[in-house]
Amino acid sequence: QLQLVESGGGLVQPGGSLRLSCAASSIFRGYIMGWYRQAPGKEREFVASITSRYVTRYADSMRRFTISRDDAKNTAYLQMTSLNAEDSAVYYCNAHNAAQDFWGQGTQVTVSS
Repeated sequence: QLQLVESGGGLVQPGGSLRLSCAASSIFRGYIMGWYRQAPGKEREFVASITSRYVTRYADSMRRFTISRDDAKNTAYLQMTSLNAEDSAVYYCNAHNAAQDFWGQGTQVTVSS
């Protein structure tokens, strides 16, 4: 089992930035790491992902964000810039490969003045 713990969420003003972290309980080198988010009353949506070879993919509306990973620290990151109210959501970390799929508990991001 791989446990994922997100951190770094909070309240930020419009136009601000946040960096989310996702710490894994063990080696995650072989997993694709991803970030998803879910706003109240909406379905969970894909934000970004990064493979073990550092190939990244983003949702079209979220290219303001940057996903990265540090395999030495078993941690993935999501750097978010130019945040607006529509970015308010619970952000979830995901790790998956062909056989396994793990989720963190989520971290709340609220964009408000």
